[in-house]
Amino acid sequence: MTDIKSAAEYIIKAVVLDSDSVVVESREENQLTIIEVSAPPEIVGQIIGKEGKIIKSIRTLLNLAFPELHYVLQIKE
Repeated sequence: MTDIKSAAEYIIKAVVLDSDSVVVESREENQLTIIEVSAPPEIVGQIIGKEGKIIKSIRTLLNLAFPELHYVLQIKE
């Protein structure tokens, strides 16, 4: 995977049951990459996990894969 958007999309779609309803978009603003994940409310619960454990793990994986990159991962319903 060459960029953080494709890595985040791959990980998130692997976690959820219905990967077709998940949309991952990214944009650059002032040397900050903003990754927006759009999904229905029932899928958002799968992405976040209990007490936010899954989304924290996704952020940890992205930090390890792209240590030099500053990013924000936002989830929209």
